[in-house]
Amino acid sequence: MAERFPGYDVLAKRHTPSWNEQTRRVIDQRLAVPREPRFLTADEFATLVAVADRITPQRKDRPPIPVAALVDDKLQRNRQDGYRAADMPPAREAWQRGLRALDEEAREAHGGAFRELDTAAQDALLTRMQAGELRDAAWDGMPSKSFFMQRLLPDIVHAYWSHPTAWSEMGWGGPASPRGYVRMGYDERDPWEAAAVRNGDIVAAYRKNRRVG
Repeated sequence: MAERFPGYDVLAKRHTPSWNEQTRRVIDQRLAVPREPRFLTADEFATLVAVADRITPQRKDRPPIPVAALVDDKLQRNRQDGYRAADMPPAREAWQRGLRALDEEAREAHGGAFRELDTAAQDALLTRMQAGELRDAAWDGMPSKSFFMQRLLPDIVHAYWSHPTAWSEMGWGGPASPRGYVRMGYDERDPWEAAAVRNGDIVAAYRKNRRVG
């Protein structure tokens, strides 16, 4: 599939008026997240990697976004959402319990941990989780559907789209600070925003995106 924003790299904005020092610091911290688990166990982390691969499958032509590492980093820092559903434990406990329960469900249904299954079996288990059909004792009262909707899905999706690689993929320039946006009308773009391919003209979009800053 052809890129919609060819040649665009949001990190090229690092030393331009588009980003201030606070923005650069936050993005640098995100890029420096360790790839090894710091909160989850090795087995829990490996299962999370397998789950993330099914929820946010990635392109093979660029370095992968470390989705599992970003979720683990959130848990390591114990960053809260400011709210949680009444039938859900705190995020750390929910993730540990949910990953362990998913592995137990996988062993019961297929004879191996979730990460050891083929993708069809993994997708089937995640579909059953989404429907609330997983009820192994390992869930310990936490509804599998609530875990899927309140923790697994939002945490993984938010982690993916919080990464600069994903921003480049969708043509987003990151936080608009301090420059901001001026051209707010429909189908208008500021000169420092990414240009999408129009009428199949990849070269024109590429040239514009190499000058974005």
